[in-house]
Amino acid sequence: MGRDPDIVFEHPGRSTFGASVFVAKRGGTIVTCAATSGYMIEYDNRHLWMKLKTIRGSHFANYREAWAANETLIDGTVVPPLSAVYPLEETGEASYQVHHNRHEGKIGILCVAPVEGLGVSDPARRAVVGEDRLTIFRRHEEAS
Repeated sequence: MGRDPDIVFEHPGRSTFGASVFVAKRGGTIVTCAATSGYMIEYDNRHLWMKLKTIRGSHFANYREAWAANETLIDGTVVPPLSAVYPLEETGEASYQVHHNRHEGKIGILCVAPVEGLGVSDPARRAVVGEDRLTIFRRHEEAS
C-alpha cells in the first residue's frame, strides 16, 4: 500500500482510463480488457510516454489465471469499488445506468440479500481492505 501499482487492470474504459494511466508507476503497464463505460477514450498522453508506461490489450484470462485473479479479490489485494448497489427489483435501473455510462466502478445487484454487507464472511478482512476503498466511487451518490 502507498505505492503506485506496477500493473493497472483497466475495465471501465472511458470513465477511468485516464486515472489508470496516471496512477500506474513509472515503467508500469495498463492492461485493458473492456470498455463498459465507453470505448472512445481520452487520457493525457504525457503520463504515458514521459514515464515509459505501456498499454496492453487482453481478453483477460484462462481458468487458472481467472482463479488466481479471484484470489486477489478474496485476499483484498485488488478491490472492486462499487459506485452503486441496487435491490433486485431495480435491476432495470441498474442496467440503464450501465447502458448510458452513468456509473464509475462497479454496480452491484442484491439478488438474495435484503441489504448490503450480508455476504461478508470475514468482517476482519473487510476491515483490513477498508470501507473507503470499497466505496470510493460513491462520492457522487452522496453529493446529490
